[in-house]
Amino acid sequence: MESKQSVVNRLIEEHGGLIFTKYITDAGISRDYLPQMARSGCLKRLGRGAYLAEGCYDDTMYRLQFKHGRAVFSHDTALFLHDLSDLEPLVPSVTVPSGYNARRLKEFPASVFFVSRELYQIGMTARVTAFGNSIACYDAERAICDAVRSRSKTDIAIITDAIKRYSTGKKNIPKLMKYAEKFRVAKLIRPYLEVLL
Repeated sequence: MESKQSVVNRLIEEHGGLIFTKYITDAGISRDYLPQMARSGCLKRLGRGAYLAEGCYDDTMYRLQFKHGRAVFSHDTALFLHDLSDLEPLVPSVTVPSGYNARRLKEFPASVFFVSRELYQIGMTARVTAFGNSIACYDAERAICDAVRSRSKTDIAIITDAIKRYSTGKKNIPKLMKYAEKFRVAKLIRPYLEVLL
């Protein structure tokens, strides 16, 4: 039978140095074990129920997603994750369904957008963080529509660059325009595409 320490070490390794109380309780280990390890200096407490192994980097995107499973990376963050922007946002943007209690998201911090439940699912996909963890993110087409839709909060240069990169790379114009119609930004996106295509 595996010792507590070896189970915790395995879980830490599987998750790139990040471990949550839920992981060890699911493995049948008392939730008090991680705070003990933190007191002994083996782990660093990052927040409620989240710890980081010594010498490892904090994957804040993965941690945010783990703590807030309904939060989907969107807008400028999704553009960055799809290589449609070189600027990694200092504060990640996430979208949650209307009615979601986003109060605890402020601990990260995050820029939170709310959408109706019908629009929330559109374009949801997965991307891998720089640390190799899978996170929920909107696809490139949805990210462009979100950025254009929130253009008062997004630098116009980021939007222009994203559409330019999208038009020269792997693109699905019918899908982009279908999303643009749903999000009521087709009249704003069409001129960009007419210039670039």
